[in-house]
Parts: sequence; structure tokens; C-alpha cells
Amino acid sequence: MATPALITLTDPRSAAAEAFRTLRTNLMFTSVEKPLQTLLVTAAAADDGKSLALANLAVTFAQSGNKTILVDADLRQPRQHDIWGVPNVGLTTMMLDDATLAQPPLVPTPVENLHLLPAGERPPNPADLLSSRRMNDIIGLLKARAAYILFDSPPVLAATDAALMGIKLDGVLLVVRAGHTRRDQTARAREALERVHARVIGAVLTNAAGRKASY
Repeated sequence: MATPALITLTDPRSAAAEAFRTLRTNLMFTSVEKPLQTLLVTAAAADDGKSLALANLAVTFAQSGNKTILVDADLRQPRQHDIWGVPNVGLTTMMLDDATLAQPPLVPTPVENLHLLPAGERPPNPADLLSSRRMNDIIGLLKARAAYILFDSPPVLAATDAALMGIKLDGVLLVVRAGHTRRDQTARAREALERVHARVIGAVLTNAAGRKASY
């Protein structure tokens, strides 16, 4: 497997990589009373860069010495298998094949402590799969295998998937892309998540202007 072109790997001393490490630390200590083991990363609208931001964030979690699983739960437009250069077999397979529950099709990455669970074949009914009891079982199995499980999902305003997953996980992080994401979209996305009582941890601004970094 080729090493993906992620800033946390290609230029780990950059300000952008350091920003992801700072974000990781803030998330780890976001709540002493309710530790954050499962996290959903999403965005308000399409093309906000949430998948790339999540991949970089997952690298920093793994580099801190914690076993980490990156799950592509964006069953509509999955990107993590492309980012990491692996076959797209994973989550939907676990939905259908009981044998994979005992041995999840996790893909090792070039980063120590980091495994990837790609989305798999696109189903006709993503929302139904993500809201199912089977998905609850899969989350439980993954929690037993890693300290942190980070989930990618479709944008909040594009589908109900993010809201459905958000209520199953410990927290939700919104990715906001400077110069692209509209303020009203971010507000509507937050309202949609809070309406179902998903725990919105906060937002991360990417692509912000800076002298040394693009994040």
C-alpha cells in the first residue's frame, strides 16, 4: 500500500499537521466525565473536505499510540478507500455477512495502530442500514478492538445518514471549509444534529488563510 498524500504524513512538522495534533488533543480531553471513544466527522454540505480532514485526524490519533479504526460510513460517496489506495470492501459486507462479525475486514494502513474499514459496495438504502440494529452491533464490535473509532459520513444537509449515525456515537465534529461553506448551512447542519440530540462537540475550520499552513 502506498503512503497517502496526507499532510500529517508528508510534512509532519508543518503548521497544518500540528493543527491536526492540537485538534486530536482537544478531542481526547473534551470531556472527562464522558470519554470520547466514537466520533462522527461530517460537514454541512458537499465538497467541504471532511473526508481528507478525517483521514489526517485519524493519523494523529494513531500516532499518539492508540489503536484507531477509521470507518467510512459515507455509503453514498465513499472516499476513504481512494485516499488510502485500497479496495472498497468493508462496512456493507459486515452488514450482510455474519462471518465478518467475528473477523471484521479491517485493512491495515502504513500508519502503526491505524486500521481502515472502507464503506464497501454502495447499497440502495444507506439510511436503513445505518439506522439498523446491525449497525449498533458493528459499532460495539469495533469498540472492543480499538481505543478510538472515527466515522466518515455524508454531509448533514445532503442526507439523514449523519443524524442517524450521530445519535449512536459519542460525539459529532463538523468540518467547515473557509471560503466554501456558507454560514447558514453550518447553522442548519448544527440544528439538524441537535434536533435528534446528537452531541455536537464543535467545528473545525479548514482551508483558512495563513502564512505557513492551509489549515
